[in-house]
Amino acid sequence: MKNFFRSIHLYLSLACGLVIGVVCFTGAAMVFEKEMLETIYPERYKVTEGSKRVSLEQLIRNFNQAKPGVKVAGIKIYDDARRTVELSYSEEKNENKARDKAENKAARGKEQGGPKEGKGGYGGPGKGGGRSTHVAFMNPYTGQLIATSSQKNAFFRTMFELHRWLLVQDGPGKLIVGVSTFTFLFILLTGIILWWPKNKKILQQRLTIKWNAGWKRINHDWHIVIGFYTALFLFVFAFTGLAWSFEWFNDGIYKLTNTSKEPPEPPHSLIRNEAQPITFDQAYDIAKNQMPDVEFYQFNRPREAEDAFTVMVMPKDAAHERATSQLFLDQYSGEKIGQLLFQDKNLGQRVRSTFYPVHVGSIGGLPGRIIAFISCVAGFTFPITGVILWINRLRKNKKKKIKKTLAQAR
Repeated sequence: MKNFFRSIHLYLSLACGLVIGVVCFTGAAMVFEKEMLETIYPERYKVTEGSKRVSLEQLIRNFNQAKPGVKVAGIKIYDDARRTVELSYSEEKNENKARDKAENKAARGKEQGGPKEGKGGYGGPGKGGGRSTHVAFMNPYTGQLIATSSQKNAFFRTMFELHRWLLVQDGPGKLIVGVSTFTFLFILLTGIILWWPKNKKILQQRLTIKWNAGWKRINHDWHIVIGFYTALFLFVFAFTGLAWSFEWFNDGIYKLTNTSKEPPEPPHSLIRNEAQPITFDQAYDIAKNQMPDVEFYQFNRPREAEDAFTVMVMPKDAAHERATSQLFLDQYSGEKIGQLLFQDKNLGQRVRSTFYPVHVGSIGGLPGRIIAFISCVAGFTFPITGVILWINRLRKNKKKKIKKTLAQAR
């Protein structure tokens, strides 16, 4: 029976091993993206705390002086007094529209942990993300524009696009990644079956690497031993990853929970003749009064006259980085006209929102992401060590056949 599972394990790995290796490598590269960017560009994220903050409207005016002709769509304000204020904006005249479409779609796929957004945004991005293509980092005490950047760093954008669709967004790349990820589940299951020991002595051998042996034995032990320790984590990461590859998988979450993936219709502002919309500063004061204990607020400017002023909130006691709540204000009076707390979302939306933090390991905090990084690095090596195992086995079998032929000839 093990020969049957060994054949399945081998041929599925040969068929999908290269793609699996790329997906694991790029996944490992993105686990600590946030920390790496904060290390490379510390001035974008941290400033010296001052005695008085500049108003948000003044920040916008300063930004518009530095970057005329662009429109600020949203503002993200952290509770941490040392953090910069982030302005999201678009710059139509200098953008490549095809690239914008790809980047915005990528950002939505990565950052939305729940249902699709409706008008006004009930299902917006989670912790750490805005939806605009560009971000401006402002010093909240001096009002100075520190830096601007695209939604994703060029290196991490490449890693992301390799991870999701092998750099071929409008082609078969997404399907290839999805099929390979689905196949990886069977590779992992057959790997555990092949690993399963017959007795305690073999069990001990399959739980430790014999580092003082030859390179063939070390390669063998690495593939089998490390494969066992990381199999469960890789299975979970691969399983959750299917939600971004297949619509039927994503829809299945809501069918199993008997819930709708569509968010409820957001409330509307009462249109008043000649009334002026409230400012970001007014919205900020109202939001702090309504939901004071948060990690950040993200304000999205209304697009239409009847839209609400949407405030996305990340509570400090949130279950994970996609457990955001939303507050809706009348854009003219500033009156609270609705809210959608994370715990009030339906079961399917809450379950779907956990897929991203589980997929990247962040649901377990720093230890979880370390496990994700190690598992992905190991997953990258398995196609290599597996091919070496296969070649060594072929050579061994060939030598046996030659010896058998020579023995028969004598």
